[in-house]
Amino acid sequence: WIGILVLYTVHKGQFNCPGGGLLHSYLLGLLILLASIICALSALVYISMQGTISNPGPRKSLPKILYTRLLLYFPEFIWAVVGAVWVSDNSVQCEKTVINGVIGTVIASWIIIVFTILGVVIVFDPLGGKKTFYLPDGVSRNLESSQSGQLLYNVKSSATRVWEKRIRLLCCCIVQDDDHRVAFTSIAELFRNYFSDTDLVPSDIAAGLILLHQEQDKMENCPKEPEEVLCHSPSSLVSDDLDVELENAAHYMLFAAAAYGWPYYVYTNPYTALCKLNGDCCRNRPTDSDITGSDRHNLHFGSILKITGLQYRDFIHISFHNKIYEIPFFVALDHKKEAIVVAVRGTLSFEDILTDLSADCEDLTLEEVLENGFVHKGITQAANYIYRKLINDGILNQAFTIAPEYKLVIVGHSLGGGTASILAIMLRNSFPTLRCYAFSPPGGLLSKSLADYTKHFIVSVIVGKDLVARLSMPNMEDLKRRIVRIVANCNRPKYQILLRGCWYEVFGGDPDDFPTELDGRNQEALTQPLLAEESLMVHRSPSYNALEEESHLNSPPQYPHLYLPGKIIHIVEECSSRRLCSSDIKYTARWSNETVFSSILISPKMITDHMPDVVLKALNSLSQEHGSCLSC
Repeated sequence: WIGILVLYTVHKGQFNCPGGGLLHSYLLGLLILLASIICALSALVYISMQGTISNPGPRKSLPKILYTRLLLYFPEFIWAVVGAVWVSDNSVQCEKTVINGVIGTVIASWIIIVFTILGVVIVFDPLGGKKTFYLPDGVSRNLESSQSGQLLYNVKSSATRVWEKRIRLLCCCIVQDDDHRVAFTSIAELFRNYFSDTDLVPSDIAAGLILLHQEQDKMENCPKEPEEVLCHSPSSLVSDDLDVELENAAHYMLFAAAAYGWPYYVYTNPYTALCKLNGDCCRNRPTDSDITGSDRHNLHFGSILKITGLQYRDFIHISFHNKIYEIPFFVALDHKKEAIVVAVRGTLSFEDILTDLSADCEDLTLEEVLENGFVHKGITQAANYIYRKLINDGILNQAFTIAPEYKLVIVGHSLGGGTASILAIMLRNSFPTLRCYAFSPPGGLLSKSLADYTKHFIVSVIVGKDLVARLSMPNMEDLKRRIVRIVANCNRPKYQILLRGCWYEVFGGDPDDFPTELDGRNQEALTQPLLAEESLMVHRSPSYNALEEESHLNSPPQYPHLYLPGKIIHIVEECSSRRLCSSDIKYTARWSNETVFSSILISPKMITDHMPDVVLKALNSLSQEHGSCLSC
C-alpha cells in the first residue's frame, strides 16, 4: 500500500499518456481497496488478541470481520484482473517507471491471492460443525437411537475420508498400489481417532508445547529425592557390562548409519562428500546379483564403503529396493568383531513414513516361547519382508558358508532399529547366539511380554529426550491431555504465551510462571477436567478415562501399550541450562527401563537427539572416554 501510494503521489500529474486514465483509476481504486483490507486485517489481529484460548467470549465478533475480509477478496480479484489486462495492453505508452510499478503491483496481487487460496485449502477443516455430533455421554442427544447412531457413524466415515484424501495428496508423487491404499485407510483411522475429540488449532498446540516445556524445566530444576539419586548408582559389575555394550554399540552404529547411503554421508561431510564419491562412481561394483534396487552412479554403495571402511568383497547382499513395508538393508562381514552384520535402513522416504504410521497392532506368537505378543503392524511387515529375503533367498546361508564361525548381529536406527528388533525375534530360534543393537527405535513397538523376552539379546540405545523413542499412541494421548489441561487453564492470551515462549526457547532464562486456574486447587479436584478443558474436548476422550483411572496406560483397545525392545541404554548430555552449550559436550550413560520413556518430553533437542550423527557422536564420545580411562 505504501509503495503504491508513493507511485501515485510521484506520478500524479503524469497520467495524460494513452491509457493513463485507466491507470489513474486503477491505482486510486487499489489504494482504497488495500486500505480497507489493512483495516480488516488490523481488526482481525486486535480481536484475535483478546481473551484466552479457552475463553473466546471477547472474540465473538471475529467471524463477522473474517467474512468481511472474505468479501473483500472479490474486488481484490477483479482489480487484479483489471491490472493484468492493462499491463498486457500494447496501446499503453506511459512512462516506463509507472508501467514497471504497475507490473510489480499486479504480480504481487496475484501471488497474494494464490497463496491465500492455497492456505485456505490446506488449513480449512471440511468437517467443521460436524464435530459437534461428538458429544459427551448423556448430553441432550440420544445416541442409542438408530438414527443418531447412523449419524455418528457417517460423521466418523467423513472424517476418515477427509484424512485419507489429505494423505493421498501428500503422497501424490509415489506410485500407489493395494498396499498403499490399505495403509492410507489405516493411517486415516489413526489420525481421525486422535484428532476428532479436540477443538485445538495448530497455534493452540504450539502454545501448549511451550507451556509444557517451561513447566518441565521448572520440575527438572527441583532437587531430586534421595531414592531417585540412589537408583542410578549401578554396581561395578553392571558398569563393566555397560562399558562393553557401549563399545559394541559405537562400533555397530557405523553400520546402522551407513545404511542411509549417500544422504547421510553428504549430511555429515557437506564440503568433501561429493568430491570423494565422484572418484568412486566409475569404479567396478559387485555383480548385479549382489545388489538389488536402484543405485545410480554407485553413490549409495560408495557411501557405505566410506562410512564402514569395509571392502567390496565383504558385502554379501545389498538391497536399495524401497516400497511401503519393504525397506533397504545390507548384509556384510565384519572381520573386526567376527560378525555377520545385517544393517537395516531407517526412515528416508514417503514409503518409510507410511510404514512408520501404520501403527495398528497385530499378534506375533512365538512357538514354545510366548503367546499373545503384540507388535507394531507396519514395522512387523517390514521385518517379514527382510526375513523372507534372508531365509528364502539363502542370503544368510551364503554368509555362514563363507564365515561359519562368525556370530549374527542385526542393527538399525529409528525405523531400522524397530525392524531389526522384530527381525531378531523372528531369527532367535534359528540363531540362538544372535545380538541386536537398536538405535533410537520407536517407542510403541512391543508388548510387555515381548519386551521382557528381548532383554536377553537386544540392546536399545536412546539419546537424551529423543521424541521417537517415546512415541506410542498412549503417550500421544497423554501428551494431548497435558496440552489441553495446561492450555485451557492458562489465564494469559495466546500471543503472550507464544512471544514469551519464543524468547525462552531462543535466549533461555527462567521459565515463566504463567498464572493458571490450577493454582490453589486440591489434588482431588485436579483429577477432574475443568469446564475450560471440557470446552476444548469435543467428546469424552480416552485420555480422560485415563485420568479417572489415575494412569495414562489405560489406552484404547486398538492401541494397547507397547514398549521399547530389549535392555535400554540411556545417554544423557551433561550441559548447562543455557540454550547455547559449548562445543565440548560430555555425555553420561546408564541402564534404564521402559517406564522412563512412558511420557513425551518437550525440548528443543527432542528431534536432534534422534538424528543418527548425534547418536554416533555420543557413542564415540563415551567409547573414547572409556578407552582413555583404561589407558590411564
